[in-house]
Amino acid sequence: MATINFYLDKEDKKGCSPIHLRINSNGKQIKVSTGEKVRTSDFDKDNQTIKPYDQRSSEKNHYLGFLRERAEELLNDPIKKTYTNQEIKSKLNDYVNSYKETQNVNIVREQMSLYGKPITFIDLFAGAGGFSEGFLQAQEDDKFFDFLVANDINENCELTHVVRYNHQLGLDAEFLCQDITEPDFLDNLLGKIKGKTVDVVCGGPPCQSFSLAGKRKKFDKKDDLFAHYLEVIKTLQPKYFVMENVKGILTKEKGKIKDLILKEMNSIVDVKEIPKLTSFVKGLKKTNSADSFIIDCLIKRIELEQYNEQKAEEAKESYIRSVEAKFRLLTPKIVDYQTSKMDQRVATVRHGFNLLIRNKQWEKLKRDIIKEKDYCNIDNDFYVDAFTDFLTEIDTEEIIRKIKDAFDRLEIDTKFQKECDDIISALQLYTANFDETLDSVNNLTNKQQVKELQCIVEEIRLYKIEKPFVANSSNYGVPQNRERVLFIGCRKDQKFISEIPSTVQEHEKVSVFEALYDLDFIGNDQEAHHYEEVDIAKQYNGTAKKMKALLDKRAIDGKPNQKTGKTFAEWSREGRLNGRFQNATKPFYVRSTEALNKNEKVFDVLHNHKTSKQSEDVIKRLDIILQEGDYKKAQCKLEECGLTSKKRNYNVLKADGQSPTVMTIADDYIHFNTPRALTVREMARLQSFDDSFVFQGKRSTGGNNRKTEVPQYTLVGNAVPPLMARAVASEILKNIK
Repeated sequence: MATINFYLDKEDKKGCSPIHLRINSNGKQIKVSTGEKVRTSDFDKDNQTIKPYDQRSSEKNHYLGFLRERAEELLNDPIKKTYTNQEIKSKLNDYVNSYKETQNVNIVREQMSLYGKPITFIDLFAGAGGFSEGFLQAQEDDKFFDFLVANDINENCELTHVVRYNHQLGLDAEFLCQDITEPDFLDNLLGKIKGKTVDVVCGGPPCQSFSLAGKRKKFDKKDDLFAHYLEVIKTLQPKYFVMENVKGILTKEKGKIKDLILKEMNSIVDVKEIPKLTSFVKGLKKTNSADSFIIDCLIKRIELEQYNEQKAEEAKESYIRSVEAKFRLLTPKIVDYQTSKMDQRVATVRHGFNLLIRNKQWEKLKRDIIKEKDYCNIDNDFYVDAFTDFLTEIDTEEIIRKIKDAFDRLEIDTKFQKECDDIISALQLYTANFDETLDSVNNLTNKQQVKELQCIVEEIRLYKIEKPFVANSSNYGVPQNRERVLFIGCRKDQKFISEIPSTVQEHEKVSVFEALYDLDFIGNDQEAHHYEEVDIAKQYNGTAKKMKALLDKRAIDGKPNQKTGKTFAEWSREGRLNGRFQNATKPFYVRSTEALNKNEKVFDVLHNHKTSKQSEDVIKRLDIILQEGDYKKAQCKLEECGLTSKKRNYNVLKADGQSPTVMTIADDYIHFNTPRALTVREMARLQSFDDSFVFQGKRSTGGNNRKTEVPQYTLVGNAVPPLMARAVASEILKNIK
């Protein structure tokens, strides 16, 4: 029978006594210095706690409680039956040393000087920080990345970022926890950037945010995310931007979405070149005198591209008022006085202008309604149509459609029809993107003017992007077949990047076994806080030689390197930050931001390695599927044993291949060697996160909470694989001027 307690050593000159942990077991003692001190009068010997008179009593009590728990686990560990006293002392000292290191952290500690100019970047829709992690790993000659700001809307994303990049790595990178669609988002982002030039913007708006008018999921909260992402690009005008998304975006709505994305990206303009274009458009009046009004509208629409958000709103209102003035002059020509005052069609046009002039206010109202609709889960119910109908009515394009319909219903004399058509054309220009505006300009040009316009347009386009490309993460040293689409925008003064070269060939790819074998020492409903040695010869018996052959020495990017390389698992344990962060502290876990503020940290050697508690029937079901190697093949046997499941699919990991795309639900995967789901750490390995990258907060969640919460499994599943991000970052560093 073992006993665990804390005792105080001799007082120092300041009257404080070191706290020691003591274990008595089988007539032997294990003593470990905790690294903490307390005044003798502030220590409650009976309750084994520090009294509240000590300023750090809460933090110290949490730490002592943590050490006691780990000591109890080592004495009664289900993973390994018995530890020697020396092993127990060594593992407890590992926890103590991690604790000591984090007490000396300086959150604004500078990066190690690399004798080169850092290339700055920000990470939007950052999630856990896959892009950020990969960019910080990259280095080409004397060029490296300086992390300025990350953004996401969830507190656990922020917590994971703050712990990793501020506390652990000591960077002064900021985090903006705000919805990108909020009116003051850009101002707040610029405040976080603090006047620095941003060289690269990366991030992937959720795929739900890409839609065509009339085809979208009805006014989902995510509808405008892509548009707001582009607003950030337009404002910051970085040298490169990278947008990542699912492969399905290429075929969504028969490829129209992809074309729209490219069109919008190519519509970002160099504001310095706008005067050339407006001067050209003014010159069109000489050959198109009858189109003077439309030409003036084209000039105003083009000039909108150079304004910030506030000035653009003022210019938009001025634009609508000028079109409204045109209608006022036209009204007495097309209807009599009584009709102008009483007719529903005329009222529709007039009131439509009122709605458009108040566009900013209506947009705010629309955002608030969509947010509340989303919060209340209004979808697939008796409420959704009414909400959709109202939101449709106040949409700018719908208002303009109704104005056009009202004009069409008026019996207008043919001699005034062009003026009516001009008003509708002017309103349609109001909602046109830049490329559509250029099409309208082109329609007014002759053959000679077309060539001149083409030259101006080539100069005015700020970014070049011809097409997206599909990148498979397994081509970059990630043990996972995760296909993602990358759009890389290259500013016109930078070298063009059309794809990211693979770092490994097909036969060199990292296998699941190489990624996970050293973590395969836990069973059902177990949690490991330190590594255990895995003996492949014993564990795999007859197939040990085959399994060992799957291990390969590699460079960081996965390329085989027999002389100085490490296995994927070794890189994961040692870290891939390439010596840049020599002053980084040991990783730690906190359950919440409140716990971080209270310094209630958990200093394990291994984090996020806990298996789910599964019933005997579930384990039997998983075992059958594992033996059959495929869920569909196992159906007959599952029926025979009465172990069928309503679950649509299970993915059986193949030791000698790559995993399928890692998603957010661990129960969808079966370990290659044991009938169980994967741990957060194992999923993180398949994504190529270092073991020192700790996923904070709740481990998992369910039901409607999935809409608002981003627990560890979701953080992992939604992330960009860091090694793929590293390949992107390296290619940018090679080409950036």
